[in-house]
Amino acid sequence: MRIAIWHVHGSWLTGFLQGPDDYLIPVLPDRGPDGLGRARTWDWPAAAREVTPEQLREEGCDVVVLQRPSEIDLFQDWTGLRPGTDVPAVYVEHNTPVAHPVASRHHLADRSDIPVVHVTAFNALVWDSGRSPVRVIEHGIPDPGPLYTGEVERIAAVVNEPVRRWRVAGTDVLLDVAGHVPVSVYGMGMDALAQHEPSRGWQLHEDVPQEQLHPRLARHRAYLHPYRWTSLGLSLIEAMTVGMPVLALATTAAPEAVPREAGVVSADPAVLTATARRWLADPDEARERGAAARKHARQQFGLDRFLTEWQHLLKEVA
Repeated sequence: MRIAIWHVHGSWLTGFLQGPDDYLIPVLPDRGPDGLGRARTWDWPAAAREVTPEQLREEGCDVVVLQRPSEIDLFQDWTGLRPGTDVPAVYVEHNTPVAHPVASRHHLADRSDIPVVHVTAFNALVWDSGRSPVRVIEHGIPDPGPLYTGEVERIAAVVNEPVRRWRVAGTDVLLDVAGHVPVSVYGMGMDALAQHEPSRGWQLHEDVPQEQLHPRLARHRAYLHPYRWTSLGLSLIEAMTVGMPVLALATTAAPEAVPREAGVVSADPAVLTATARRWLADPDEARERGAAARKHARQQFGLDRFLTEWQHLLKEVA
């Protein structure tokens, strides 16, 4: 199949692109949000080809995978074809609702021609998807291998735009934990965080490429997932897959994603801090928890299951 899909969430798309199809990635001259093209910091297969709007119109596609409401009109403007009517389409909802946690109506709630695919059962529960057919296909990621060493006596976290997304991303929780144990923060927007909190003493690492990020994270004693209200972050799953023990807030899908033997999930940041302290003093326990985390992540979020479920859906829709 030829699948048209925008580069929106690079980590999620890296797993999706491991399938057997041809993938048409829209690109614009300015490589802005509507046409980022191929990723610069992820390793994508040759089957993921950049196409201009003109090429997309000429080549056509068997199915279009939408990820933002604007892409419905964008695809129609570029090709003259209506997603869900003239071309089979599915919509991937990556996020939790923004306006209200249970009363938010999904953008496609009034349409029955485009299935909405949620990445967690929690998201499917809280969104009001109306008449739209709903599926849940949980995340799947390529296995980076058992990289964990835990030699660095610091707690690692990955947070993009931590200042702009302050409470949503749990940056205040991150600050709380960092006030008691050494923390390293990776992601985009580290300069803004350094300016906002200049005297925190943490280590900040700006936008590290994925192939470097995994081994660098794995050297830290444990991983902290401070997010208060976002969908289940792929960084949490990646940390578990490399073999890191994890600390996570007990919100959204995290309680289901992290079993008791793999880490600690709590709504109390003090509990996370106390556990971080214990693991910093006890590398053997941290290593044991990390091994359990890797085993669970490979079973629950393996790439084979993810791609099989997507193939079934795409063939059904197309």
